[in-house]
Amino acid sequence: QVQLGESGGGLVQAGGSLRLSCAATNGTFTPYIMGWFRQAPGKEREFVAAINWQSGFIITYASSVRGRFTISRDRVKNTVNLEMNKLNPEDTAIYYCAARPTAAGSGWSFWGQGTQVTVSS
Repeated sequence: QVQLGESGGGLVQAGGSLRLSCAATNGTFTPYIMGWFRQAPGKEREFVAAINWQSGFIITYASSVRGRFTISRDRVKNTVNLEMNKLNPEDTAIYYCAARPTAAGSGWSFWGQGTQVTVSS
C-alpha cells in the first residue's frame, strides 16, 4: 500500500506556471498508474492527467489542460510531477495525486491529501 504526498501548490497570477510534485511516503510507485485530479470549489473532482509509472507512458490528459500541463516521472527523486503552464483562474482547485493498479478496470485506490492551487486574474 502506497501513501502519497503532494507539494508545490500556491498562488500564481494568470498566465503563470507552477510545478506540483507527488512523493510516495510509504511504498513505491512501480505497480501503479499515477494520476492527477483536481477539485474546484462547488464542483466535483475531475481527472487531469495520468502516467504509467513503470513505462513512463503518458496515458492521457483532460482536454481542458492538454497543451498547457505536462505530467512526468522522476525515477531518481521517486516523484510524479505536474508542470502547469499558462494557468488561468479556472485552474484554481485543490490538486490531488492518486494511484491505481495497472490492471484494466482498477479503481483509483490511493489518494494524497491535496495541495491548493490558486490562480488570480
